[in-house]
Amino acid sequence: MLERLKRRIPDADDDALLNDLLDAAAAAICAYTGRDAVPPALQGAQLELAAVAYNRLGMEGERSHSEGGVSRSAEDLPESLRRQLNPFRLAKAVGA
Repeated sequence: MLERLKRRIPDADDDALLNDLLDAAAAAICAYTGRDAVPPALQGAQLELAAVAYNRLGMEGERSHSEGGVSRSAEDLPESLRRQLNPFRLAKAVGA
């Protein structure tokens, strides 16, 4: 999966950082879906989430940023990814 992420981010040369981003993306997907591991069908979403995280480096803690007339905003989990993940969410049973 690391090689696939490198193709999406050709200027990235820190394998340890990219592996950390892949691990964090996997953890976020598992937390959102309630699963113990990322299903094979969501590996593309994991790559996309890791790439999004790479592009947000330096924006930690910010929701939006403006500089030189350019504005950027960020969501914790982009809506396009949320739509991919929703069908894989496990239902939680609530006891009485």
